[in-house]
Amino acid sequence: MRRHGWSGTVPSTDAEAVDRILTAARSVIERSGAAFTMAEIARELGVTRQTVYRYFPNADALIAATALAETGRFLDVLAAKLDRITDPAEAVVEGIAYTLESLPEDRYLSLLLTPGRASSFPAEVTSDTALALGRSILERFAVDWEQAGFTDSRLDELVEHMLRIVGSFVLDPGRPARRGAALRGYLTTWVAPAVRDLQRR
Repeated sequence: MRRHGWSGTVPSTDAEAVDRILTAARSVIERSGAAFTMAEIARELGVTRQTVYRYFPNADALIAATALAETGRFLDVLAAKLDRITDPAEAVVEGIAYTLESLPEDRYLSLLLTPGRASSFPAEVTSDTALALGRSILERFAVDWEQAGFTDSRLDELVEHMLRIVGSFVLDPGRPARRGAALRGYLTTWVAPAVRDLQRR
């Protein structure tokens, strides 16, 4: 670990250094959004850009790590909302609907799941980070996926499908945009049957 800079207080471990970099990134994102440079983060910390690059190879990786670290609150709320839904299809419908309804209000969730946004972070709705978030969402559901017949590979495919659905609704929410019962009705008609079909295999 580098032993200079850090505004006079050097972190004692790499883990502490990463935590302080993420805290700085969070402050910068709150002030001016995701279109920041590594130089801004370095200035916030009182270190050189090279020090920041030691822990994160580029701004995209730093944004992704910051956003993923900040989605814990969303996951907790979603888990509480779905804690009594044990049917896989019903849980998937509500998970997609709630995620779509949360995106406009949740800055960090939006950073992970919104494709084509005007920032320095070129989102792909099925990026590794988004897939990891999606898997975390499924694992918070009160569904016994194994008992329902979902293998790990099937769960990964389900995550990808859910993210693609979210991405398509973000790009074109419909005219008028579906929300509430209309959104859930659409997903129940067109998404839930695919989940139920997998349960029968």
